Amino acid sequence: MSKKTNEPEKLDLRSHDIADDKRRELLRLFPEIRTEGDKLDFDRLKLALGEAVDVGKERYGMTWPGKAECFRTIQAPSLGTLRPCPEESVNFDTTENLIIEGDNLEVLKLLQKSYLGKVKMIYIDPPYNTGKDFIYPDNYAESLQTYLEYTGQVDAEGRKFSTNTDTDGRFHSKWLNMMFPRLYLARNLLREDGVIFISCDDNESNNLRCLMNEVFGEECFAGQIAVVNNLKGRNDRKYIATAHEYLLMYTQPDFESLGLPLSSKQIAEYRAEDEAGLKFQWRDLRKRGGADTRDARPKLYFPIFADPKTGECSPEESAKFPKKIMPLKSDGSDGCWRWGSTRVKQAMSSLRATKVENKDRWNIAYRVYLEADGQERVAKPKSIWIGPEFSTDAATKSLKALIPGIATITPKPVELIKTIIQQSLDEDDICLDFFAGSGTTGHAILELNRQDGGTRKFILVQLPEPTDREDYKTVTEITKERVRRVVLKLDEQDINTLDLASSSERARGFRVFKLAESNFNPWNAEAPKDAEGLAKQLELHVDHIREDRAPKDLLYEILLKSGFPLTTPVETLTLTGKTVHSVSGSALLICLERELTLELIRAMAEKKPERVVCLDEGFAGNDQLKANAVQIFKNKSVTSFKTV
Repeated sequence: MSKKTNEPEKLDLRSHDIADDKRRELLRLFPEIRTEGDKLDFDRLKLALGEAVDVGKERYGMTWPGKAECFRTIQAPSLGTLRPCPEESVNFDTTENLIIEGDNLEVLKLLQKSYLGKVKMIYIDPPYNTGKDFIYPDNYAESLQTYLEYTGQVDAEGRKFSTNTDTDGRFHSKWLNMMFPRLYLARNLLREDGVIFISCDDNESNNLRCLMNEVFGEECFAGQIAVVNNLKGRNDRKYIATAHEYLLMYTQPDFESLGLPLSSKQIAEYRAEDEAGLKFQWRDLRKRGGADTRDARPKLYFPIFADPKTGECSPEESAKFPKKIMPLKSDGSDGCWRWGSTRVKQAMSSLRATKVENKDRWNIAYRVYLEADGQERVAKPKSIWIGPEFSTDAATKSLKALIPGIATITPKPVELIKTIIQQSLDEDDICLDFFAGSGTTGHAILELNRQDGGTRKFILVQLPEPTDREDYKTVTEITKERVRRVVLKLDEQDINTLDLASSSERARGFRVFKLAESNFNPWNAEAPKDAEGLAKQLELHVDHIREDRAPKDLLYEILLKSGFPLTTPVETLTLTGKTVHSVSGSALLICLERELTLELIRAMAEKKPERVVCLDEGFAGNDQLKANAVQIFKNKSVTSFKTV
């Protein structure tokens, strides 16, 4: 109140200079005007107070500071490559599993062409944005450069990966800017029957749900699963002891769940046996949902007649089947059957009528067999997952059992990832985890493959975050070591088995690749345009391969750019004394020789490949040799001949 007039003090909304006590009071009265960093949105306040505000063209949707920059980031091409590291791998030449060390944004860009629409399942456990630091790039336009400086691959002038604390004015926006481009690029890799699962907690669950609706579509939302990971509860909140986190599930249009294996308790419920000795259980033919009424489903409301002595059923009334049974709900109101009349008539011999104990009402039950078409029945996953195998303690113990002394990482439970995989991945599918952490996803897939003989494959991507340890200096080192030890453990378990060359064993191992600058020096459009600068650029364009790169580095970059997965079989041929790489049965020939000859070109053409790639410097400026090569390959119907 004003001391001079005793009239209410007026607030000038044109001024943004408001005392802290008034700001707190405004936020208490109008929480909808709060922005990030506890700032005030005065246009929202004016709307709340009834003032006219020109808000432009209103649209339903999600927006935040930096979203437009995210799209520019997504569209920017990658200037990186993935360098093979056989010495850090296990069974490099035979395995189809990948562990990629690098910033996942740049890696996802590099995988776009080779893995477009090939991944069946994605699981990620991204930073939860708890108010502690997370180290993903803030300047997305320079993510590769930032990564190279962060990992010491190029000279840096203090550039670091960004942090995000709860005192930051754009706390949620920075997290969304980190997640949006990655999810957008990851969506391209999913098959039409694919599925993605994301672990999260309350800090960003609401924003993540909205973000996923925007990237994948609200119609693709399959469920938000509560995973109880701490039965005692963590006293991390003022009023609630948190005992769970969430698992968001979004599916592509053609996804079909494989279900989950039945528990021993569920299997025990199949007590009855038919004439052939097949186990089954009886289930109520009535639908029990509140909306399943006669009015809503009139075609599912019809009588079934029964023999009250034997329980046998018939679609028609007769002397043998005098008892008329209707699909009544437990309160006596009209309900409906699960099946229509045609299906009921076809299954009549497998139905059974029973009188409800102590009531003048009858029910109809149908048989549900434990096995169908030779396959054991599966269970539909529920929206709450609970059990000691899903606890954080179980996850930590599992990791420490493999790598004693590891205490700096909080991994996901192996059984949690197995449960996700079992309902999503068939025996030969690919799983991608681009926030791989300690490698729990790879661990789970290898163990499941041993259990059922599958050949599921994984792609793990992890940033080499420092650990402050001497033995494993980065998180990626822990990732590789964990999966390496899982492979060793499973191999030791198989020593006494007869089938040492099983399909699951062949799938074990992993190929390591590391994010780096492209093997080929790019044309620098920002270089000086004077004679000396242009001459230097032209010289680099002629001899544009980086000095420290091996032929294998060039090979895998060409494979990626040509659209071949990093695990594509590559055969090394010797033609006219020169080395030529044959990809996918000579579908693509790659020659990295620095001195090409007419005889070699003819020998490659005789293989009748679809495509041929050679080093440009192999022609040593011999335009006549290059022209001859073009004509020779054209005569042999080679679709594409390129030089790099």
